Amino acid sequence: MLKASPEYVQSRDDHVFLLRNFGAEAFEAPYHFHPEFELTYIVSGVGKRYVGTHMERFDPGDLVLIAPNVPHCWKLDEPVGELFDAEAVVIQFPADMLGSTLSGKEELADIHNLLAQTTVGVCFGKEISMQVGGMLRGLAAKKGIYGFIGLLDILQQLAEDHTGTTLSDDGAMAVSTLVDHQRMGPVLAYLVEHFRDKVSLSEAASLAHMTPQAFCKYFKKVTRKTFMDMVMDYRINYATQQLVQTDKPVSDIAFESGFTDVSFFHRTFKRRTTLSPLRYRRQFGS
Repeated sequence: MLKASPEYVQSRDDHVFLLRNFGAEAFEAPYHFHPEFELTYIVSGVGKRYVGTHMERFDPGDLVLIAPNVPHCWKLDEPVGELFDAEAVVIQFPADMLGSTLSGKEELADIHNLLAQTTVGVCFGKEISMQVGGMLRGLAAKKGIYGFIGLLDILQQLAEDHTGTTLSDDGAMAVSTLVDHQRMGPVLAYLVEHFRDKVSLSEAASLAHMTPQAFCKYFKKVTRKTFMDMVMDYRINYATQQLVQTDKPVSDIAFESGFTDVSFFHRTFKRRTTLSPLRYRRQFGS
């Protein structure tokens, strides 16, 4: 079973930031978290992006800034043929990169505000994403202070952009302490991996090292939702994407999303979206 685990990023004593270019192996990374900010640009590949409890489709040109200690991972859709065509550029930098002195200066106020307001994640519009994606790919050639200046330039461009969409976590980031992250991480990872299957409250509780009764109270306290509400959020989110992006029959989508009864799927879907699955497809499908 996949569990959210801490990722240890290169020592700050060596470099201000860490820039890496990945192939398909990046999309096999476990659901993980780390105390650094992360900016990820998808060069190629299509699939689902999980940030906290937020799930959304990603495709080439996707650019997301993720806050420290927010669990995240990218999962590719089924490959075309035998090989994955996937590539990502990832840059990670410490939350205190600017320090207490620089962060209060007018010249860096925009960047400071961008980072301060990113509590979960931000997904940027296509135009700025393509621009910053090129800058990220060129950053590898810059050494020393020029690399740091390049990073500041990228963050300034993002700070001045107004197309970013906040990745709402619906209160889940009331998980504010490292202890809470370590406790909730395996649970969220379990949901990411199994929401389309039969999920078990007792198994989720055991991952948090709690009794089912105590877990239910704890889960609702930090997410403001019940455990099963969260399961349904994932399932309905997945179903809406399948309705819009495929021409599969509604019954097939219901079963693939984790529902065992098509009638219950219809009722749940309409209650949460105010539309029937077919009407949703007609209204939002391409």
